[in-house]
Amino acid sequence: MATTNHHTTIINALYDDDDILLKGVKEVKAKGYHIAEVYSPFPIHGLDHAMGLKRTRIAIAAFMYGCLGLITAISLTYGMMIVDWPMNIGGKPSFTWGENMPAFVPIMFELTVFFAAHLMVWTFFIRNDIYPGRKAQNPDPRTTDDKFLMEVELSGDKEELMSLLRNTGAVEISEKIN
Repeated sequence: MATTNHHTTIINALYDDDDILLKGVKEVKAKGYHIAEVYSPFPIHGLDHAMGLKRTRIAIAAFMYGCLGLITAISLTYGMMIVDWPMNIGGKPSFTWGENMPAFVPIMFELTVFFAAHLMVWTFFIRNDIYPGRKAQNPDPRTTDDKFLMEVELSGDKEELMSLLRNTGAVEISEKIN
C-alpha cells in the first residue's frame, strides 16, 4: 500500500497598507483563490466579510457564561446568607432569598460580568489555539509592527497567482511548502 505526501504550497504576499491589502483580498477572492490567513498588526474593518468568514458565535458563549455567573451568584448568596449563616443586617431578616434579593444585586452583577469576561478570554485562547506560553505562529514578525501578510493557497498556475498579487500592491512575495 503506497502512501502519498500531499504538500500544500502557500504564497505569502506582504503589504504596506491595510487599504491596499483589503482591496487585494477582494481581488484574489474574486479570482477564485482560497486565502488561508491574513496577518495584521491591528483589526481591519471589513476584512472578515471580504475573506468570506462566518460571523463569530462568541456573543452566544458570552451570554451562556454570564448566565453561569448569575446562577453561581444566586447559589452563593442563597447558600451563604439564607441557609448556612443567616444574619439580620440592618433590620432585614433572612427568611427568604427573594426578600433580600435587592441586597444581592451587586454580587449577581459582578459575578455575571466576571464569568463572561474570563471564560470568553479562555474560549478565545482555546478556539484560536493560542495558549499562554505558545510560540508565535505568524510567518513574518513584521506583521506585529507595520506590515500585512496574506497567505494564499496555490491552486493552478503559480506565475498567474504571483502576477495577480503583484498587481494588487504586494511589496514582497514568497513561497512556502507545508
